[in-house]
Amino acid sequence: MFDSLDETMRKDAKTASSTTERMVIWLVVATASVLVFGGLYYGIRVVG
Repeated sequence: MFDSLDETMRKDAKTASSTTERMVIWLVVATASVLVFGGLYYGIRVVG
């Protein structure tokens, strides 16, 4: 019924993302943040 801790850790290790996947996600998040905040800054500068 219940998995042991060792079995659970093995399952989690299989589903964990690779270093490349994590770096791509962080790059996408950073790029989106720069675009959003840059757009807001630009919009404020144009209006003000």
